[in-house]
Amino acid sequence: MQITNTLLMVRPVQFRMNEQTAVNNFFQEDLDLRNSEINRKAQEEFDAFVEVLRGAGVEVIVVEDRLETDTPDSIFPNNWVSFHEDGTVVLYPMYAENRRKERREDILDLLEQKGFEIGHVMDYTAAEQDGLFLEGTGSILMDRIHQKAYCALSDRADEGLFIEFCEDFEVTPVIFTAYQSVDGTRLPIYHTNVMMCIAETFAVICLDTIDDRKERKNVLDHLRADGREVIEISEAQMHSFAGNMLQVLGRDGERLLVMSAAAHASLTPGQISRIGKTSRIVSSPLDTIEACGGGSARCMMAEVFLPRIRG
Repeated sequence: MQITNTLLMVRPVQFRMNEQTAVNNFFQEDLDLRNSEINRKAQEEFDAFVEVLRGAGVEVIVVEDRLETDTPDSIFPNNWVSFHEDGTVVLYPMYAENRRKERREDILDLLEQKGFEIGHVMDYTAAEQDGLFLEGTGSILMDRIHQKAYCALSDRADEGLFIEFCEDFEVTPVIFTAYQSVDGTRLPIYHTNVMMCIAETFAVICLDTIDDRKERKNVLDHLRADGREVIEISEAQMHSFAGNMLQVLGRDGERLLVMSAAAHASLTPGQISRIGKTSRIVSSPLDTIEACGGGSARCMMAEVFLPRIRG
């Protein structure tokens, strides 16, 4: 199963630009606003987004962040945890020290209370002590249908750790580096999921970011061999977070492609038409979250594939 109807989302209480992630997240901007105002706007955007998702028939489990941990990026839970069909929960090593406090056992307890089965926790977080990181489904794009995983290497996605993950989950690794221009220099993009989205029958990808021709060809070969339609976006569209999308199941099994309003507005009629053949676009304004957090819709949604407890 490639997509799910159930999402975990964390409502922010101290959202702001995280100075510890800004060192290699070049999508972040410093807004000239008080932190309290930034958090208020982010909460409004979050609440409206959840309402849009629920209105489309998506099951959204909302957890409130905790004030005492001071975790400005808690709104992006997909980086520290993933939930798998066989009942496995994976905990990931995080680059920024203040993001490591986002990991919460009580969230796993809540999912069990809601009837989800957790059979095993796979914990890669010890790698932090060695300065090695792999930030969840920000770094790893799973093709669950064809047992593959895509990863753009960066400070937050270590190659050796990614290969270890692929061996543990018995999936084929597809490895490359994606770049963006920062003050005239090509630097690695911090997360795979800002330049690429894998849906059931198509992939949205900014191929221009993969500077190495062999790597670009390898990624394309994998996508095409698996029968996926490749919908290419430009670097400018990527900077509007058009790569940061997630396909989910809505009401009555309807396929939805979820993205921000900015991402939606950046798409061409042709791209919208190609997406529309299999999925309905669902979008919501996330301007403050995108500017200060350097992440968008996909980063805010942790997919829950865990089996339900049979009762």
